Amino acid sequence: MENKQALQILEKQLKALAQNKIEITPLIADLKKLREITLELNNPVVTKSLRLASEHLEANHDFLIGIPADEPVDEENTEAIHHSTSAIESLQYYLSLFTDLNKKNNLLDLKEYNNAFLAF
Repeated sequence: MENKQALQILEKQLKALAQNKIEITPLIADLKKLREITLELNNPVVTKSLRLASEHLEANHDFLIGIPADEPVDEENTEAIHHSTSAIESLQYYLSLFTDLNKKNNLLDLKEYNNAFLAF
């Protein structure tokens, strides 16, 4: 992401997570700010992901989605296999995906997170 304000928000949240802190209310507010900023990108995957993540946090008061697995998903089974990780690790990984949206794999992982949010 090239927006300076968005990168500052991501950096702030990643620093808090590095200290093993999840503060749900400020995190939700920051995700909503990021969503507003990313609307100009015209990338529906990114915008949807931020909305789903904030809704997930509001509903569960925790980040209960694991990191998507590296293994490809076969066409018969559309559910991704998620690694067993802590909420903090998964949230750190999730937020780090937004720092470089030009990487194809980052967008693919965001799609996997979106699917997991919807399936939850």
